[in-house]
Amino acid sequence: AEGLDHVQFLTRLVELELIDRERRMVERRIKAAKFPATKSLDSFDFKAIPKLNKMQVLELARCDWIERRENVIALGPSGTGKTHVTLGLGLAACQKGMTVSFTTAAALVNELMEARDERRLLRVQKQMANVKLLIIDELGFVPLSKTGAELLFELISQRYERGATLIISNLPFDEWTETFGTERLTGALLDRLTHHVNILEMNGESYRLAQSQARKATKTP
Repeated sequence: AEGLDHVQFLTRLVELELIDRERRMVERRIKAAKFPATKSLDSFDFKAIPKLNKMQVLELARCDWIERRENVIALGPSGTGKTHVTLGLGLAACQKGMTVSFTTAAALVNELMEARDERRLLRVQKQMANVKLLIIDELGFVPLSKTGAELLFELISQRYERGATLIISNLPFDEWTETFGTERLTGALLDRLTHHVNILEMNGESYRLAQSQARKATKTP
C-alpha cells in the first residue's frame, strides 16, 4: 500500500515488532509494580497545589535520580495529591525500563514479618533490595510495632545507596518518632533517607476535595 520495496517492507515490520515488544514490556513492568491505579503526571493539576514545585516534579520524571540511587520523600496532609504524583513518577520509571514496586508501609511491614516467621526473610529482602524504585505509601498513618519498625529500617538500610526509595508521608520529620517508636531508630532512618534526597512539599488544600468540587460544578446545570 505504501509502495515499499522488500528491504523497506521488512525494515518497517521489524520496527513495528520492536515497538510492540517495548509496549508489552512496559505493560509487564506496570503490572509487576502493583500500582493501586495507573496515573500519569499529565492528569495532575499542579495549579491545585501551588506550593508544589512543578519543575522539580518534571525533572524527577526524567528518572535520573533513580539511576543515581537517590530518594524522594513527599510530605503533606491527606488529600494533597502525594500518591497521584508518586504514581506518575513510578509510571515514568516503568516507561524508561526500570523495575518498580509499590506498597504501603503497613503492607510492607506485614510482608516482612510474615517472611521472618516463615524463615524466608532473606529472600524477600533480596528481592526488594534489587528493585530499582521502591515506593512506600502511607508512612505515618499507623504506628509500627517495635519489630515492624526494625524490619523496615533494615530494608531501607539495605537499599541505602543501592536503590532509589520514594516515601509518602502525612507527617513532618519531627513527628516520625510517633511511627517508629524511638528517637534513636528514627534518627538513624532519617540519616540514611535524607543523605541523597529530593523533598516534595505538598502542603495546601485537599487536592481530592478540589477535584470533587470541580466535577460537581461541571455537572451543575
